[in-house]
Amino acid sequence: MTIAEAVEPRTRASRTGRVGVVDVGSNSVRLVVYESVGRNPAAMFNEKVLCGLGRRLASTGKLDAEGVKTSFAAIERFVALSRVMGVSRLEIVATAAVRDASDGPDFVARAGKIAGAPIRVLSGQEEAYFSAEGVLSAIPDANGLVGDLGGGSLEVVMVGEGQVGAQATLPLGPLRLMEAAQGDRNKASDIIDQSLSGLPWLDDLRGRTFFAVGGAWRALAKIHMAQVSYPLRVLHHYRIQRGDVRDLSRIISNLSRESLERISGLSRRRLDTLPLAALILDRVLKATRPKDVVFSSYGLREGLLYSRLSARERALDPLIETACEMGARMGRFAEHGEEMAQWTAQLFADENAEEARLRLATCHLSDIGWRGHPDYRAQQSLFEILRGPFVGIDHPGRAHVALAIYARYDGDPESGASRQASAVLDERQILRARVLGAALRLGHVLTGGTPGILHDCPLVLGDEAVTLSLPPRHAALDGEVVQRRLATIGRLIGRQTKVEMAA
Repeated sequence: MTIAEAVEPRTRASRTGRVGVVDVGSNSVRLVVYESVGRNPAAMFNEKVLCGLGRRLASTGKLDAEGVKTSFAAIERFVALSRVMGVSRLEIVATAAVRDASDGPDFVARAGKIAGAPIRVLSGQEEAYFSAEGVLSAIPDANGLVGDLGGGSLEVVMVGEGQVGAQATLPLGPLRLMEAAQGDRNKASDIIDQSLSGLPWLDDLRGRTFFAVGGAWRALAKIHMAQVSYPLRVLHHYRIQRGDVRDLSRIISNLSRESLERISGLSRRRLDTLPLAALILDRVLKATRPKDVVFSSYGLREGLLYSRLSARERALDPLIETACEMGARMGRFAEHGEEMAQWTAQLFADENAEEARLRLATCHLSDIGWRGHPDYRAQQSLFEILRGPFVGIDHPGRAHVALAIYARYDGDPESGASRQASAVLDERQILRARVLGAALRLGHVLTGGTPGILHDCPLVLGDEAVTLSLPPRHAALDGEVVQRRLATIGRLIGRQTKVEMAA
């Protein structure tokens, strides 16, 4: 694919303008405004109002009266806010509480009048499907079971090879379970187990991955990160072994409110529902026996946007698309990323397809720090990647890209920032990142970041030496800094270095 072809889908997506989704859930109403519809839409605004529409739904069959008032006020504000923000398309969707309540149709009619737009009530099947689509948009190779826990329901969906498989929606949200079990933990466990027993296809998850979606489950992941002093505080794609998740879930599910209040960083809004959310996760993992759990920040809302994309746009790699967009926005020359990837390929002849993909992303990001002060470029660029909204990449991959960019800006390999990234990598991955960073550092100083030069100045890896070959018209580009940066590559990989003039 040419650079023009690669940029075209991103350019078309950016012309769609801002889009928004209002998600009317059982526990909250949330507005998320995205910069545009694209392969990895950037959320530029996110606000949630806790309404509790689904409180007492199990016992009354109706929406909570106070929750209805709060929801109407939130919807009115979110529609007005979307208007002043210039949102070109706003979609308002309602899920389990509105879907199941006897007065749900009345709520939809009144909310539609307030919004001046229709409210789309998602069926259980649609809710499950869009949640799975959201996970697939961010983790294209997801293989296992998606579980999306809301206040009023749990959606479970099999995914694999980029496709959505068997799915079900279960009445197992913490708000609903709180009423049904009446504070009895054993009764709650029985209710959960009984619901899961009706889905024999859940046995297919054994040995695969469970993808956990939902704020309550992400809160559990955050607690685990703090417990183990995990170096990368990024919740998306955080991976934990099944046994460790079950151990944590069992502890949290048995804690009192007073004990939960003592957990640093835990939102008070989670105190009532977190124990039941933990219990649900524990029982799901007991029933399905996956290999591990991956937490996803992408779900229903992102799935709605992903479903709007053409087949061509859906097939794009979200990591490469994000790296291209970020490199074009923050770097000097968008085309230089592709050239850098081709130019550095000689140094990594033994790489596999995933390593080549990470190298390509790194090359697109290799100029993002140029505007920063030279003393801080390395650290700022590293944290930009470690904490940025990247998808289609796991934590070791994220750390590898960040460490390579850190080396590209000559960051100190013994610094705390470097050790933070290195902590999730093995020695081979660390070395590869440093070699790539050194090569990018050479490529940028050789060309001044200007495209169209590197393909005439090949970097050749031989058995004894790394050679930079310069044609006569570029001979004057050689210099002390070029040779010093070439020597850095040689030291890292145990080769001599030389600059030769091509005939």
